[in-house]
Amino acid sequence: MSFNLVHIWASMGLMSRLIASILVVMAVMSLAVAIERWIALLRGDGSTRSFIAKAGPAIGAGQLREVNQLAIEHKASPFARVVGPIVEKMMRADASNLAPVERARREAERQKEALGSELRRGLGILASVGSVAPFIGLLGTVVGIISAFQGIAATGSGGLGAVSSGISEALVETALGLCVAIPAVLIFNQLSARILLAENTVARATGELLDELENRFGTTSVTETTQPVPAE
Repeated sequence: MSFNLVHIWASMGLMSRLIASILVVMAVMSLAVAIERWIALLRGDGSTRSFIAKAGPAIGAGQLREVNQLAIEHKASPFARVVGPIVEKMMRADASNLAPVERARREAERQKEALGSELRRGLGILASVGSVAPFIGLLGTVVGIISAFQGIAATGSGGLGAVSSGISEALVETALGLCVAIPAVLIFNQLSARILLAENTVARATGELLDELENRFGTTSVTETTQPVPAE
């Protein structure tokens, strides 16, 4: 008997094929999440560098409207997505007694939380695949062993021909489950580290921005350098 993948697939029972198909779907989902997140992070890094290069002089000059416009133009940048609402909050007229910088600090915390959720989008899929795929492969192993014993019962002997098909299914399902889970765990860990670095970078840059705004405006209104946006 030839133990190639085509022959093994052809000899699999319905349950074994279903388990193998689920593992293949999980592998495709993991790959899709990994590619989408890597592209998003790479685009975000490039957009952030461009945004900082253009917005730095405007921030130093107190030109908040220009900074806000640049943030709108650099939506792919995680830092720009945080800066835009901060600047809008600084410029917006507010009935509260809070200073503009204090309102900006509170808005910064909210935006950083939202950014963290956005950056981690899809990582739950990787975590689930990495933890569940080995057990699904183990289920396929159990099904394969059951098939092997059924072969023994059907032939009345324990020869290799009677059990080889079921053992092949068991080994293939186990290997497939591990081949799906191991890359998913590695990708999850790598993306988590990369996202944590991005979050720390944004937090540090946001802190520097708020310090610059506080040094420039203090507790006074920003109307001296820009017209406020009426409250909605």
